[in-house]
Amino acid sequence: MKKLFLFITFCLSVFLPASNAEGKNEPPGPVESIAAAIKSGNSRELAAYFSSTVEIILPGSEGAFSKAQAEIIMKDFFAKSEPVSFAVNQKGNSAGGAQFVIGTYRNKSETLNVYMLLKPFSNQLLIQQIHFEAD
Repeated sequence: MKKLFLFITFCLSVFLPASNAEGKNEPPGPVESIAAAIKSGNSRELAAYFSSTVEIILPGSEGAFSKAQAEIIMKDFFAKSEPVSFAVNQKGNSAGGAQFVIGTYRNKSETLNVYMLLKPFSNQLLIQQIHFEAD
């Protein structure tokens, strides 16, 4: 599954241009809000963007979880691996409205690559997959 996700992410990044149309007076979009939640280690704010089922991969664990379970898992992860920084390195979208985000998460002892897949549901982008993986 990891290789498939990486392959899809690679294909999207090569064939679809990253969206960088950020207006100066526009409110932050979902990707910016998600990034802020990760950067601050706020699992509640992050969970606001979870779909009803979320695939989570963290160092040492992985699975598909309900929105409520995913929030608890991320709260525990942020407590054990408190963020020092998070940066979005690349983002893009498909014709169907799905978006991907690739970022870098740093805590006090390591740097993790972050991969997210967001899909539209009821006119809102929601996280379907979120992966935190070591280099």
